[in-house]
Formats: sequence, structure tokens, C-alpha cells
Amino acid sequence: MTRKHDGATLTERAWPLAVHGAKPIQHYGAVARLPIALDASVCATSVENLNQLLADTMTLRDLYKKHHWQVSGPTFYQLHLLFDKHFNEQSQLVDAIAERIQSLGGVSIAMAYDVAEMTLIPRPPRDRDEVSVQIARLLHAHEIVLKETRAMARQAAEAGDDGTNDLLVSDVIRTNELQVWFVAEHLGDTPLVAREG
Repeated sequence: MTRKHDGATLTERAWPLAVHGAKPIQHYGAVARLPIALDASVCATSVENLNQLLADTMTLRDLYKKHHWQVSGPTFYQLHLLFDKHFNEQSQLVDAIAERIQSLGGVSIAMAYDVAEMTLIPRPPRDRDEVSVQIARLLHAHEIVLKETRAMARQAAEAGDDGTNDLLVSDVIRTNELQVWFVAEHLGDTPLVAREG
């Protein structure tokens, strides 16, 4: 659309709507009805559980990146690579959990301040810690995630939410258990150099 102003031709363009004052298309906590053959109350419970798990998984993912950047010592290279690998695997879980929330008709959390407000995983200090502290912190975070995931998987199974149960068991639990194994092995009491006598 064009118009004249002070002798000049102005072209009106489509501009994005201002964020302030925009109405949401779906409120957080509301569940949209989708034809997925699950009762609305089942979807709502799974969405609530999955948003908690999402906050904790995002926190665990970010712990891996923190320690990837800050690791030091004789196992630096191996742990630097391992922590980054686990970060990437946790990122895949974050995406899968968020997509499951959306497919149930929910709204997934997405912003760091929501994660910080919701997570059950203790906030780490900004400091750089020694490897044993980093590993202990990661293992504690995994334990929190695994404990809540097992309870959520049982609840989803009892409610007939097979899709959520499958995600929790096949992806979240198995990935976290494998990562615990890989990380915990670095706490073994095996010397880096063999001693004689």
C-alpha cells in the first residue's frame, strides 16, 4: 500500500507486532485438546511432569557445558570431550522432552529464568572446581533426574500415556544411566601411572 506525504510517495510495509501487549495464543499450564486418544487430565499431568523434567534436563545439560569449559588436570582432554558429548546428548533429550510436551497439547518452558526457578538441581558456584567436585556434581544431578524420571514413567504407564512412558524409559533413563556409568568410572581409584614395588 502506498500513500503520499509532503509530496513523497511512502510505502507502508508490514512490520512485526510489538511484543508488549500481544496476547498469548496459549497460556502456560493450559492444555490444548489434540486428537491423540488421551484424556485431558492425563495430558495435563504428563505436561506438568515433563516440564519439571525439562527444567532439570536443561540444567544438567548446562552443567556439562560449564564443566567442559572449566575442566583441568591430567584427564583434561578426555573429560573435555566426554562432557561435550554428554552435553550434546542432553540437548537431544531437551528437544525430545519439549516436543512431547507440545504433542500432548501443552506449552513447554524455554527460558533460562524459568529453568532456574523450577529446577531441582542445586545451583553450582561460578567458581572453577577440581575434577572430583565436577564429577560428583554431575552424578548428583543425574541421580535427581533418574529418580524423578522413574516415578514419572510409572505414572505415565499407569495412566495409559505410552508415548510419554516410552520417551522416559527408552530415551531419558537409558541415556542418563549410560552417562552416569561413563562419568563415574573417572572416580575409580586407578593410578594414572603404574608404580613399581
